[in-house]
Amino acid sequence: MVITLIGYRGSGKSTVAKPLAARLGWNWIDADAVIEERAQRTIREIFAAEGEPAFREWERQVLASLLCQKNLVIAAGGGAILNEETRNLMRQSGPVIWLQADIETLYVRIHEDVTTAERRPNLTNLGAKEEIARVLQVREPLYQSSATLVIDTEGLTIESIVNKILEQLPETTRVID
Repeated sequence: MVITLIGYRGSGKSTVAKPLAARLGWNWIDADAVIEERAQRTIREIFAAEGEPAFREWERQVLASLLCQKNLVIAAGGGAILNEETRNLMRQSGPVIWLQADIETLYVRIHEDVTTAERRPNLTNLGAKEEIARVLQVREPLYQSSATLVIDTEGLTIESIVNKILEQLPETTRVID
């Protein structure tokens, strides 16, 4: 079984994945880091050299390889839900948890992460908050349709988020295969 964390950039997927996996006694992985490792380039470099469609294909392939594993928490990229095949694989593999935050919180978190600008491209030519709003408009219905659980992360500590997830997961999820 795999637990997949989905949500917009800055929603806390990578930050929550490690302690969640630790509490379950599972492994965890950041899908974007795997893409960068396999491509031997940053996401920004993939976008610049090959465009978004090529990056989305990398993302689809990497997630397909990760979603067939056992006892793994995956921090998926924010746009991973754009691919229907990937959404279906996520749901078939185990719980899909949508971590939510409001636009202002996402903006602050993204800008406090010093590696974001180096590794990830802007997705539009809009200002940062406008980009978040525009991209969320497209993605929120896909996050919603993919999610088994929805966790609002506003004002919560990482420990509180992990506790909320664990409280809502089916008991069978907590058993190591």
